[in-house]
Amino acid sequence: MFPKPKSRRKPQEAHQVSDSVPEVLFVCIHNAGRSQMAAAFLAQVGGSGVVVRSAGTAPAESINPAVIEAMAELEIDLLSSGATPKRLEDAAVEASDVVITMGCGDECPFYPGTRYLDWKLDDPAGQGVEAVRPIRDEILRRVEELWAELTK
Repeated sequence: MFPKPKSRRKPQEAHQVSDSVPEVLFVCIHNAGRSQMAAAFLAQVGGSGVVVRSAGTAPAESINPAVIEAMAELEIDLLSSGATPKRLEDAAVEASDVVITMGCGDECPFYPGTRYLDWKLDDPAGQGVEAVRPIRDEILRRVEELWAELTK
């Protein structure tokens, strides 16, 4: 079971949400593949019922083109949604109820009261769309499980 969503909110956040809305952060190394797909899937299934963020410990310049193509096959347009690689910041971790890491190891800061999950997934960096599809599908499966758990 996941912890009760935290009541803290940063005044600089553009959106104020109720304390019952969970905040989830997906982190990978480059924030150009796995974490972008996971964030897009959770935003789609969770809608306004979740605050979703993604970040990378060493962000790339842009999202992996094969990831963009694989997500477009499911009618998710990462480019028009404004998705872009972002650097992991302590504030994003601190604001999150659940932090899901995907290959970033010990580089993610730890905050008590935050639940951490490590999803072991292949890295789509440098892969073609054929190799990205099974990674995408596994991320979708895990996001659906996560959402079911968050909404219990």
